[in-house]
Amino acid sequence: MLAWLHALLGSRHRTPQVDGATWQAVEQRLPFLDFLDDGQRRRLRAMALDFLADKQFHGAHGLVLHDRMMLAIALQACLPVLNIGLQAYRGWVGIVVYPGDFIIPRQIVDDDGVVHEYDEEVLGEAWDGGPVLVSWFEEDEAPEGVNVVIHEFAHKLDMENGGADGFPPLPAQMSRKGWAEAFGSAYEDFCTRVDGGDEDLAIDPYGAEHPAEFFAVSAESFFLDPEGLAALYPEVYRQLASYFGLDPRRRCVRGDR
Repeated sequence: MLAWLHALLGSRHRTPQVDGATWQAVEQRLPFLDFLDDGQRRRLRAMALDFLADKQFHGAHGLVLHDRMMLAIALQACLPVLNIGLQAYRGWVGIVVYPGDFIIPRQIVDDDGVVHEYDEEVLGEAWDGGPVLVSWFEEDEAPEGVNVVIHEFAHKLDMENGGADGFPPLPAQMSRKGWAEAFGSAYEDFCTRVDGGDEDLAIDPYGAEHPAEFFAVSAESFFLDPEGLAALYPEVYRQLASYFGLDPRRRCVRGDR
């Protein structure tokens, strides 16, 4: 662990120093941050350092954590709460990082009371009141169109008001009815499309598993493919833009210019 991170964890009164070259190297593998203006980027970097001071990282299966890895995870975790605040992640501290996908043993009980055990291969998991588990891939190994950090931390936001149900606590200016209508109709349509074999979707088909997963994959698409999400479900995009207080579509305009 870096000396600056030791200093950060050892004293909240000392300001760690991360040089510009390190920030740029980390952010190069996160091109979806390009829509942020200079002020927003500075705030995100500062929030990422506060996040690292508050959370405890652990490497699983022998994974050795390094500075750029933790900075990258912190930046991605903080992006959804840039305008919400880190208090949304209060009440838990652990982040477990795996080298690639990993196996979680599951257990279900059928209608006859018979217990069935099986292993599920996953990229990440968020536990209510507990840690966040995420996989780490090098750039040439990362699955395309997937952001496990944003996905799992969207679940954490969803869990703020209880179990994950696709309905996080909304800011005062947002309508619960508007959110329910936008996400409810989109989820129903999305499930129909997935069941029908539609592969031309801006959202991971995994979102059809449950409304909580639909919210999480929609949050992924909001940051990774904002134009695609806005074209597919404009009301969902508008709800997420109000919720996060961000509009990632701006980077498309800036890129065109």
